[in-house]
Amino acid sequence: MAMLCSLAVVGRLAFTFIPNVQPTTAIILLSALSLGAIPGIMIAIVSTLVTNFILGTGIWTLWQVVSWSMIALITGLFKNFHQRLPVFVLSLYAGLCGLIYGFIISIPMSRFVGNFWGYYLAGLPFDISHSIGNIVFFSIFYPIYFKIFKNQFKTF
Repeated sequence: MAMLCSLAVVGRLAFTFIPNVQPTTAIILLSALSLGAIPGIMIAIVSTLVTNFILGTGIWTLWQVVSWSMIALITGLFKNFHQRLPVFVLSLYAGLCGLIYGFIISIPMSRFVGNFWGYYLAGLPFDISHSIGNIVFFSIFYPIYFKIFKNQFKTF
């Protein structure tokens, strides 16, 4: 798990020049699919806290943790049968998670602006770029991840 946290942190930091495009969500999804919801949540918490110490922390940090943890929790439900789903379907789910993340984080953050829909719609282009990034990263990482770690997962 430490290695996955490190990959999530380094990946997020490496892509800071592209707004909302980073492999963190894909790594959290892969972790939850292979290890379960709790390890996925742990990776979400650690990677968010570490990267936000570097990128800047604020009230949004808590809601980033909540958003990524909710995604890990939901994704953990697919742990036992994700192998039966085509990578294309899982990649689309990864894209949907970018929109879910944006929606969840917009709920508490919109309180500072006073208008949820205005806040959410203003952030929608960033959520769409997050979704596209998730699809690309997940499509690339999924086969590599499970090929490298397939023997490791037998112990869990």
